[in-house]
Amino acid sequence: MQRVSASPVARFFDYAGGVALMFGDAVRYAVTLQVRVSEVFRQAYFLGVESWPIIVLVSLFTGAVISLETAKAAVQNGFTEYVGSSVAYGTFRELGPLLTGIVFAGRAGAAIAASLGAMKVTEQIEAFQSMGVSPVKVLVTPRLLACALAMPMLTVFADIVGISAGYYMAHWVAGIPQYTYFHSVQSGTVPSDFYNGLIKAAVFGAIIAIISCYEGFRTEGGADGVGRATTNAVVTAVILVFAFNFMLSYVLFR
Repeated sequence: MQRVSASPVARFFDYAGGVALMFGDAVRYAVTLQVRVSEVFRQAYFLGVESWPIIVLVSLFTGAVISLETAKAAVQNGFTEYVGSSVAYGTFRELGPLLTGIVFAGRAGAAIAASLGAMKVTEQIEAFQSMGVSPVKVLVTPRLLACALAMPMLTVFADIVGISAGYYMAHWVAGIPQYTYFHSVQSGTVPSDFYNGLIKAAVFGAIIAIISCYEGFRTEGGADGVGRATTNAVVTAVILVFAFNFMLSYVLFR
């Protein structure tokens, strides 16, 4: 008999259910402290620290271009005292966590999916199961915690670099003094803008980690399958980052 393929709705719920079950298991192991702390720090270094240069460069040019356009409009319309607050407001709330999440998905998410996918096609994950060891406990939980911790720290760097680059561009284009720029940053934002941005970053980190791990675990088909899993992980994670960015912005900033 010819096998009938599942409908898109069935595939969606199958995928969402698999991700939810894996996430629940990983959280259970984390809450009950069934995780090696050394592995969490090792993954945090590999996934977070080694992503730092890329995120700094992206934040540098993003903050500079936002300040460039804002400073030009400020000179034309006479509101130079609001340039700093405009850059900081957008960076703290949206651009810092969002751009960091996108870059992190492309770098760390791809690394996770490729690593676990290679383990799956070489039957290393099945070896854990045959020894009675949960692959989620050993492989997923450390990566989930590492990403949830690394993303807020990377976002802090992104915020600092973006706002600093914005100052240098505003000073170069419009001659805005340092005091005027950073006083605008201070007066135009509140601490919750910064803290809520870090909450968004932690959620994005968890999303990227769990999607990448799930795609790695369901890899099949050898080297081609690893490539497909990596692509699917990055694309799915980026889409979910945008979707959750909207929902979290609505909840946190309304």
